[in-house]
Amino acid sequence: MLEKTSSMENLEQEFVSVIREYERIIYKVCYLYTTPHATLNDLYQEAVINLWKAFPKFRGECKISTWIYRIVLNTCISFIRKEKNIPEFVTLTCEADRADEADATQAMLRKLYRLINRLGQLEKSIILLYLEEKSYEEIAEITGLTVTNVATKLSRTKEKLRKMNVED
Repeated sequence: MLEKTSSMENLEQEFVSVIREYERIIYKVCYLYTTPHATLNDLYQEAVINLWKAFPKFRGECKISTWIYRIVLNTCISFIRKEKNIPEFVTLTCEADRADEADATQAMLRKLYRLINRLGQLEKSIILLYLEEKSYEEIAEITGLTVTNVATKLSRTKEKLRKMNVED
């Protein structure tokens, strides 16, 4: 029994270390999928729970970051699918949408995230990974697409974002 407890403690310590190292990535993915019914903290908590459940089964066949992206993206997408049955309430004023005039970079980032949030789930995943400076090969591995398909979808998504920006 003592041996099992020790290995469980090692597993927990290793997991906490991994979460700390990739916390920013987990938050960033969750942020892009945040909605009125799926708050950032809810998504983050759900993602970490799913990572913990899957952690003992991680075999190291891919990079840990690829594995984390895959689980977090799937968690967020599943959470959003479940939420589609919940009626949506829209507030008339949203302070989060007001850009701080003093900080043009923050205003541009807010606008970019708003535009990204209007994309489909696969497009959102691909552009997020692209913004994280993942290679086409890594994006393909995470999403399950071919490298050629990633390049095509990324090009179309960028064009779609440009058009959305002009229309906004």
